[in-house]
Amino acid sequence: MNTRVAAIAVLVAFLAGMVFATFSELRVFLPALLRGALITIEVAALSFLLMTASAFTAGVARLSPWWSVRWIATAYVEVFRGTSLLVQLFWFFFVLPEFGLTLSPMAAGVLGVGFNFGAYGAEIVRGAITAVPRGQWEAAAALNLPVFRRMTRIVLPQALVVVIPPFGNLTIEMVKATSVVSAVTLVDITYASVQQNQLHYRTVEIFVVTLFLYYCFSQLIRFSMGLLEERSKRHLAATR
Repeated sequence: MNTRVAAIAVLVAFLAGMVFATFSELRVFLPALLRGALITIEVAALSFLLMTASAFTAGVARLSPWWSVRWIATAYVEVFRGTSLLVQLFWFFFVLPEFGLTLSPMAAGVLGVGFNFGAYGAEIVRGAITAVPRGQWEAAAALNLPVFRRMTRIVLPQALVVVIPPFGNLTIEMVKATSVVSAVTLVDITYASVQQNQLHYRTVEIFVVTLFLYYCFSQLIRFSMGLLEERSKRHLAATR
């Protein structure tokens, strides 16, 4: 299925869900679901920025020639990858105030989700960098390029093409994982759905629309990452 057909399918599915919602009187509580969807989008967007920054920083740091930098990056990856996201959210929101640092629910949610998935992303970045042919590293060294320019001009552009597909999957997983931010009192789309179901007992209608919304988020990410991948491949081919 090509991108255009998939986009049309997503649009038709969403419109069908909205029509179904209208005729089943879901319009009574649909605004609450959409407000929850906005919270989900906000958390996901901010978490994506933090995830990307921490993933590339830690991924590059894991390959640093300095053992202290490698140790810090490894500790970050192992702690956030090896413990529960829900527990990490509890630490940011409930435990840190015990040490005099109080975070808002949004800040705690973004830090928990962003750092957790950034730890997984760091391994993707590290693997992509090590996948760059050794000859490219040697050619950059032969040109006497500084380490920073060697990484930004030679290695990372090639690694980026390898990073994008798994990073897209990780981003989709991150968006779905934002449902746990309700644990720190954020009313995201999942929590809003549960609340409205408890009030109106329209289980099928509520969770059908919730399913469509998450599906649309995932497809938007997939299309965006596909376009970014194609653009990166064309840019890389043009520079060779």
